[in-house]
Amino acid sequence: MHSMSPHASQVLEGRSMMERLAAFLGILGLASGIGWAQPRDMFREARERLVSQDIEREGIRNPRVLDAMRTVPRHEFVPLSQKSFAYFDAALAIGYKQTISPPFIVAYMTQAIDPQPEDVVLEIGTGSGYQAAILSGLVKDVYTIEIVEQLGKTAEERLARLGYDNVHVKTGDGYLGWPEHAPFDKIIVTCSPEDVPKPLVAQLKEGGKMIIPLGERYNQVFHLYEKKEGKLQATRLINTLFVPMTGASEDQRQVKPDPLHPHIKNGGFEIDLNQDGYPDDWHYQRLIRIDPDQGINNTPCAVFENEEAGRPAQALQGMAIDPNKISGVQVSLKYKLVDSRFGSQPHEKPGMVLHFYDDQRRVIAEPSVGPWFDTDDWITVSKTFPVPAKAREMIFRMGLNGATGVLTVDDVTLTPVPR
Repeated sequence: MHSMSPHASQVLEGRSMMERLAAFLGILGLASGIGWAQPRDMFREARERLVSQDIEREGIRNPRVLDAMRTVPRHEFVPLSQKSFAYFDAALAIGYKQTISPPFIVAYMTQAIDPQPEDVVLEIGTGSGYQAAILSGLVKDVYTIEIVEQLGKTAEERLARLGYDNVHVKTGDGYLGWPEHAPFDKIIVTCSPEDVPKPLVAQLKEGGKMIIPLGERYNQVFHLYEKKEGKLQATRLINTLFVPMTGASEDQRQVKPDPLHPHIKNGGFEIDLNQDGYPDDWHYQRLIRIDPDQGINNTPCAVFENEEAGRPAQALQGMAIDPNKISGVQVSLKYKLVDSRFGSQPHEKPGMVLHFYDDQRRVIAEPSVGPWFDTDDWITVSKTFPVPAKAREMIFRMGLNGATGVLTVDDVTLTPVPR
């Protein structure tokens, strides 16, 4: 059991002893089995904080979407061991090699398809049912497909128990869609294929919208499609990272992850295909921009700038790794830092972190370098990290991480150390 998060503990303040005990048991997922009356919504403050700090502040403006994010109880859609993290803006493991998406990503995808009250929506990748629950109050009907039988069955039971009566769950390969209920006004795909599945194109209504993360396993971009005259018109959106679409989609994948050669892509920040000031190949970017000529040798570099303590300024990149062949990874980069000030929480300091995950996408190690302090010139950081024996994936994260100041980073590399 993880320790209670600061967000969760704050929910208990100002209550009677009986209410505190009931609320605490509720946080642990136990109160439902006890005959005491619970506070009606003991997680409301945590949800409000999540929406104001991590969703609305980061660019989600649709008031109906924001209201849904404030209403749906995310703690009901995560495993018991993860409940204390339910209202952090982070992906969480839900078993069977699957995750529940970060709340910002759920809100971003929902806003992108512009849900309307009379829409019929198809979701590919039910997971724990959270995205479907968010959509439930925004549209007429949600049809959602999950390829993992046990996840689909559990999600169906959970959604029914919580009263999401307009959500219909099916176990099967989402690549094929759900032709019996097509055409759909909107399609939202919460797993990543390499290309758009053709059955989904056929099942999207004329004028309808589809959002889908496309690309390689650890290098994906959201694409928003609109169907006009039978063809899809694409808008390229932000970089992202999703679990792969399995089944027929995975069988057709041309580019497979290479766990023997993990490396950082675009570590010099020269590539920006969208020309929007954000570097390609990095995901979950916050308060970052490309400076075209302030890097080493007057080349591009990444600049993180934050004036509000506690607000994340970061960039992440994922990759596969084989601990049987690789004993460690050497990470190096160059940075400059000015006007920095740590945040109030222990982790809110400039630096970098490697997050290692096992085959179920559970975190097993998080070694870090930092905190970093103000500098007069470029500082070179180089460190070798051992790879845990159970590691199968890792995510490299760098940034201010809740601290304030201006952090400039260039020449990021990651080199595997063979056994």
